Amino acid sequence: MVIELPRTLVFSPRANDTSQVLAVAAYRRGLLTEHLTGWRVPEGFTIGGPAHLYAGPLFADAVATDLHVGLLEPPDDWLTRLPHDAVHRTITMTTMSEAWQLRTPAFLKPPNDKSFPARLYRDGTQLPGPDAVDPDTPVLASDPVTFTLEFRLYVHDGEITTGAQYALDGDLDIEPLAGHPDESRILGFATEVLRTAADTLPSAVVVDIGLIATPAGATTPAVIEANAAWASGHYAADPDRVLDAVLRAAGPTTEVSTRDQPFLRSPVWRIDDAP
Repeated sequence: MVIELPRTLVFSPRANDTSQVLAVAAYRRGLLTEHLTGWRVPEGFTIGGPAHLYAGPLFADAVATDLHVGLLEPPDDWLTRLPHDAVHRTITMTTMSEAWQLRTPAFLKPPNDKSFPARLYRDGTQLPGPDAVDPDTPVLASDPVTFTLEFRLYVHDGEITTGAQYALDGDLDIEPLAGHPDESRILGFATEVLRTAADTLPSAVVVDIGLIATPAGATTPAVIEANAAWASGHYAADPDRVLDAVLRAAGPTTEVSTRDQPFLRSPVWRIDDAP
């Protein structure tokens, strides 16, 4: 008789609201949880059954290989592939060395990590220098726009399963999506975008949608970005549906489907020089 050991959801040492919510949801589902205490998987560390992971990108890079976890993330250039009526701004993929040369305002962000702050920069001289960021670091550059409301949507197998508002006029403002005055508008727009774009994303992912202020004083929905579910804050989204996405997006490498293989993250940082 083969006894199947319970799965374990592994967390980084630094707890946050989402890790605490996920730990409770995992417990209710019969999963084990484990908070690592350092930036290394301890020698001889065993968790029994297959591992899943919820952590920031740097920590995930440090431990995912030793945990045999495959990390799914959207392609760096995903936003640049969307039609203009999905984003309502010009977005290009560049590098940090090219971004340093910018002399006009632009919203700049690293596609899938936290190598520098994502925000509006007056020009490239405001960016961290080569002592802090590698010149070849990918950078998404977009026209400045003003988002009046911002929402996080969890997408699983092409379907939106839960979501939440997380910002109002650029400031943190958390509200459930369910029952929100703009719920149908946001879901309708996002569903239409995913109708043609779901196949260009991992099967479990986070997509952020916002309302852009127009010169006429109205608003129009637009895609803000896509992020890895295993590193995203849940805000007021349903914990069980968030857990579903995290388990799929960061689970055993042996269970990554052929469909998801192209979306596996290659570690950009290793543990050799970890603190």
